[in-house]
Amino acid sequence: MGGGDHGNAKSDISLPGIFASSAFAACVAEVCTLPLDTAKVRLQLQKKAVEGDGLALPKYRGLLGTVGTIAREEGMSALWKGVVPGLHRQCLFGGLRIGLYEPVKNFYVGKDHVGDVPLSKKILAALTTGAFGIMVANPTDLVKVRLQAEGKLPPGVPRRYTGALDAYSKIARQEGIAALWTGLGPNVARNAIINAAELASYDQVKQTILKIPGFTDNVLTHLLAGLGAGFFAVCIGSPVDVVKSRMMGDSAYKNTLDCFVQTLKNDGPLAFYKGFIPNFGRLGSWNVIMFLTLEQAKKFVRSIESS
Repeated sequence: MGGGDHGNAKSDISLPGIFASSAFAACVAEVCTLPLDTAKVRLQLQKKAVEGDGLALPKYRGLLGTVGTIAREEGMSALWKGVVPGLHRQCLFGGLRIGLYEPVKNFYVGKDHVGDVPLSKKILAALTTGAFGIMVANPTDLVKVRLQAEGKLPPGVPRRYTGALDAYSKIARQEGIAALWTGLGPNVARNAIINAAELASYDQVKQTILKIPGFTDNVLTHLLAGLGAGFFAVCIGSPVDVVKSRMMGDSAYKNTLDCFVQTLKNDGPLAFYKGFIPNFGRLGSWNVIMFLTLEQAKKFVRSIESS
């Protein structure tokens, strides 16, 4: 990613190679940051306590506090609830959205393009691959959210699903195949937008850094660009993300707009940035790990394919 403009990096890895590197990098980042994601989903699903009903304090406070509470009350493994569909999702979605980004970007600029790719074309390419990737991967996302939400059932209440595969088949059987694509609208919007924020800003930040004297295409550059990508992704994606978690976790909303309006009315505009710090903790670290792994994986695949 990036790299297309520095020397001819356009065709230096085969499409399966790019897909495999992207899927692998996304999976590594997922396993490392899933506890933060589980905590984030719990924080987002936590409704504001209504006065007078005895709910004095919210149960979860802060990202690391929430991680601690979950680990203490439900055991460490609860933090990796949903890791299986999470990895299904990253293989499919990460592989498609990240792997197709360069080829789609090159398609949009045309093969005779010389010099830096305009930012608008980077954004367009990332919107395209983000939307396409999640259309394929939506069921994995739905199952992941359902399994993460399961953990907060009180003891003694039977669990709905024994695991990821059980969840796929039960949802398809009981609610119809189409139910696996619940929340597709907000999910496509969210993932196309966040993908554009991540990939285009990584590409752009990296390109900018490489023009500064003394910086080369090395781990430090990848680290800074990854942090930049995570920050932009959270600023832009947070509101969509809150709406998505609420819609998938709770069937009380008629549609995306209804969920947006109700959240705004009941919880105020800051609710859309609920968990901004945890979200940045999660997406920032996710992006840094993913891009660092991706650049190394691509280097590895390149060396195998060229030998």
